[in-house]
Amino acid sequence: MAFSTIRTSTPMADIRTAVFPVAGRGTRFLPATKASPKEMLPIVDKPLIQYAVEEALAAGVEKLVFVTGYSKRAIEDHFDADHELEAELQAQGKTELLNAVREIVPARASCIYIRQPAPLGLGHAVLCARPAVGDEPFYVHLADDLIDADVPCLQQMGRVYRQYKVSVLGVQAVLPTETDKYGIVKSRRLSERLSVVETIVEKPQPDAAPSTLAVVGRYALTPAIFSKLAAIGRGAGGEIQLTDGIAALMAEEPVYAYAFEGKRYDCGSKLGYLEATVEYALKHASLSEPFAHYLARLVAERLRG
Repeated sequence: MAFSTIRTSTPMADIRTAVFPVAGRGTRFLPATKASPKEMLPIVDKPLIQYAVEEALAAGVEKLVFVTGYSKRAIEDHFDADHELEAELQAQGKTELLNAVREIVPARASCIYIRQPAPLGLGHAVLCARPAVGDEPFYVHLADDLIDADVPCLQQMGRVYRQYKVSVLGVQAVLPTETDKYGIVKSRRLSERLSVVETIVEKPQPDAAPSTLAVVGRYALTPAIFSKLAAIGRGAGGEIQLTDGIAALMAEEPVYAYAFEGKRYDCGSKLGYLEATVEYALKHASLSEPFAHYLARLVAERLRG
């Protein structure tokens, strides 16, 4: 697919809105997620959803849109002010903890909560956010995918959007045996990390996958995606797939794939979640040294049998 010029309906401003689809039940972590959202699972001392919000804020986002479902009230409570807790911390002189609680969401940012009425897929969750997003470009951030990077992933993708004013997908190469877990793209390379998407397929079997380049939980989308999602109907699994909406969008405007810099942890899996917990603990300001010593002792004991 070739484009002589880039034409989109997207305004020229930076992206100021991020959508967080958080309505999933997190069944892979049951029973831990029976009454508590999977996005509230902690990596050391912060829940996954807070890492997601911090990444969006670092990219310049001012409007945080959470598409929620049943049993997700804990997310709203986490980002709301807790004056009783703040007063208690202040009375105890715990200034550092007090500041940490107060700064979860800065004053410049606003939180909006929208209920997804039925579990109809990621595309449907994004479509539910349309009234809050309006006719502006926006990010979609899946909190399950934790990305540790010197420059936050959405900030990297924001730079690409500002330059080209097109939708951008965060991508990473995966094992050939894992293509059926992701949206997979075939693309034409423009530079070391940037390419034009030519094909996108939702969770293809390894023998039918167009490549091993997977979309991994980060999107910068133009508002034209909403009309596509509204029109496509249900796809794989009886759900409205964001991948199908992006495929329809490509018929009208280019979509880019960006191979982000950083290390991704699949915190939707137990192993990925444990890996993230260990590696973030090893970088934690007050825990890194004692935790490293503990791990060294543990490994030595295991090796001794």
